[in-house]
Amino acid sequence: MTAYAQTPQTDPEQPEQHQEAEGRAARRRADSGGGKGSALLVFALPVLVALACVLPGLGGRQLWRDEHATWWASTLSWHYLGQLIDHIDIVFTPYYAGMHLWIAVAGDSPAALRLPEALAMGISAGLVALLGRRMFAVRTGLLAGLLFAVVPAITRYGQEARPYAFATLFALLATLFLLRALEKPSLRDWTLYALAIAATGFGHLVAMSVLAGHLGLVVLAKRRGDRIAHYAFAGAALLGLSITLPMVAKGSGQSGQIAWNTTTTQDLVDFPQELFGSWITGGVVMGLGVLGLLAARRYALLLGAWAVLPPVLTFLTADQLHLFLPRYLLFTIPAWTLLLAAAVTRLTGRLEPEARPGAVAKAVGGGVLVTAVAAGYAFVAWPAIGDAKKDLPMEPDYAAAANVIASGEKPGDGVIFNGGLSERRAISYELRDRKAPKDVLMEWTPQQNGSYGATECGQPTRCLKGVDRLWLVSTIADGRPPLTGADKKKAAAIDEDFKATRTVRLNRVVVQVLERK
Repeated sequence: MTAYAQTPQTDPEQPEQHQEAEGRAARRRADSGGGKGSALLVFALPVLVALACVLPGLGGRQLWRDEHATWWASTLSWHYLGQLIDHIDIVFTPYYAGMHLWIAVAGDSPAALRLPEALAMGISAGLVALLGRRMFAVRTGLLAGLLFAVVPAITRYGQEARPYAFATLFALLATLFLLRALEKPSLRDWTLYALAIAATGFGHLVAMSVLAGHLGLVVLAKRRGDRIAHYAFAGAALLGLSITLPMVAKGSGQSGQIAWNTTTTQDLVDFPQELFGSWITGGVVMGLGVLGLLAARRYALLLGAWAVLPPVLTFLTADQLHLFLPRYLLFTIPAWTLLLAAAVTRLTGRLEPEARPGAVAKAVGGGVLVTAVAAGYAFVAWPAIGDAKKDLPMEPDYAAAANVIASGEKPGDGVIFNGGLSERRAISYELRDRKAPKDVLMEWTPQQNGSYGATECGQPTRCLKGVDRLWLVSTIADGRPPLTGADKKKAAAIDEDFKATRTVRLNRVVVQVLERK
């Protein structure tokens, strides 16, 4: 009777449980010995590749509107930053506070503003590799990390002063801590998991949807006989969520700030291209990633929920929450690359730590496969990586506009703005280290308003008195008069008292010199 009860443990007809036990034992042996060197190599190679893609040209592309908002908020005094987040963008409070400290040390050049994000993306590539190594095999982790490193969108948002790279980093850390806690439970790992969940929410609230995949993994652990996993997970998750709860509660009242984001069916069609940076790179990863669900076995639920559930939920709730934006969902790319790596490396044998006879031959074959697939994908992705470093074509060329003003500005000049693309904030950034004309129509500053926008003078004729020369910066650059859409009093005062003596048309922005008649 006893012998019969033990038979299923080694029955070749039911190998999966035995295989998982061997896999866990092999990972423990690897982690306790020379495997640490293997882990370091698996982590370091994707990090270096990612940084090789992201760091060159880090400051070459000029900042766009959202990055100007980062600069503006992060350079405010603590008092004015507090007023700002009390009205808007409270969900970015930790990021702005961190960037405030960073700018005090590193400065506010484009490269300096983006360096933290670039480093976060580099580390994320290494964490993807470590996850793949822990879940499947060394070759799987290495391939997943390298694929992640050369995704064009990783370069794009690794060169952007916004918090999406950090949301990706912390989602990866949370997943790694969860796997460690489930494999060998400890108070330290569950505490680190809770803190990583909180940090994920501080990176971006949408990234907390990675918890759905985590829950699936915990449910499977419970079914396999783990009696404490679900209790420990519930406690850690609730702790992490409670840390972010005040921010979430306050942020729910500020949701109108993204109401501009209306979603259509075409946005869903374009999602692979927008998420990955090009159609071919997104199509390859998502197409083969679906096949990876068959190879991922016990991790299929985790990776499937991580990759698919966030975009589905944000699309279905787009009319209410307005959160279906590819950059908000950047944290799902690691799951897709892990699925693709699992599908590809399954071709060279079972996805398990190399601790069996013939492991050397498999390792060589796996190394060749990893190199070939990663190099092929990098070759295909390289043009899109180059495009990711260029100025955004739909954004005004504020750097050139600022150069026009700086080269022709005279004492006593004023500057005015028209359009709806954050012209005042952008020109303030581009002229931050140079003498700028007085903003003659600004009556209440953004700091005083506790917002990103200023309040302009209600009596333009009075505010323009004594100014004989104006610089008009307008994003009405489609051939219509530059003051199209301006406040009627403002347009009338300028038309009555000033005439245009010079017009410079740039990409999506017009600079005019107006002199008093």
